Amino acid sequence: MLLASIISTSVALIAPPSCSSTCTMSETLAGAVSDKPGDIVDVASSAGDFGTLLAAAKAAGLVDTLRGEGPLTVFAPTDEAFAKLPDGTVESLLRPENKDALVAILAYHVVPGRLESGDVLKQKTLATVNGQRADIAMKKGKPMIDGATIIATDVEATNGVVHVIDAVILPESKNVLEIAKGADSFYTLAAAIEAAGLVDVLKGKGPFTILAPTDEAFAKLPAGTLETLLKPENKDTLRNILMYHVVPGRVYADQVVKLKSAPTAAGVAAPIEVKKGEGKKGAVVRIDGATVVKTDIEASNGVIHVIDSVILPD
Repeated sequence: MLLASIISTSVALIAPPSCSSTCTMSETLAGAVSDKPGDIVDVASSAGDFGTLLAAAKAAGLVDTLRGEGPLTVFAPTDEAFAKLPDGTVESLLRPENKDALVAILAYHVVPGRLESGDVLKQKTLATVNGQRADIAMKKGKPMIDGATIIATDVEATNGVVHVIDAVILPESKNVLEIAKGADSFYTLAAAIEAAGLVDVLKGKGPFTILAPTDEAFAKLPAGTLETLLKPENKDTLRNILMYHVVPGRVYADQVVKLKSAPTAAGVAAPIEVKKGEGKKGAVVRIDGATVVKTDIEASNGVIHVIDSVILPD
């Protein structure tokens, strides 16, 4: 009842009269783009299948953004798509205390610029307004974004274009520290972060690019080095080393390979060097001598690349 009330109130506030319940998706979308299309909110409202999306946009304070100049590309989940979420999820997200989470999810459905279907399918990933990337793929002849099927495309609006999807796509909600703690290869890194007093920093808004040494990477250090660094009197040194593994901003692997160096959050330390080389299994990227062994692990406040050695500032 609560959800139905919120949706009906929100749609009444921002929507023109919608098509009758007998309309099909094709008919309602055709009506949305006939003659002179309005902005993205107008188009979604007149289609009649996006009541939950519009209610969510209102709760998140994003209606004005979607009515703005743009251009924007919106991957719009239908009411049926929202209904697929676990019971209580939508109601929970619409509560004021969960506004940040709702904004993050809705922003993950929006890509800057006007991307027609042909432009979308040329990409492997799309950089969303959320900051994270959504994956694009063709599966069994159907276009997909992060596992959701794109069921209607190129619905034109005055400030962008709308593509309709059959499921709500969800960004990664865990921060870089939670991702590291949840993996089996970063126990030493997690302990070092805590000893260095960097927990609150890496839980922050960011975004950060983390070059994450594995437990095996820390084990390569000379005997006794790690134990010494973890002592309270060496907290500043440990902190400086760990911040040398942090690059401000969200830098994905395809962007890393184009760099020769990158600044770190370690302050006065020199930038890290990025070099492309050959490994046993082909081309590799090395950062200050450490080999990148896994890339593009998404987090809510950044991205993680795994490296096989601890890198040390001069």
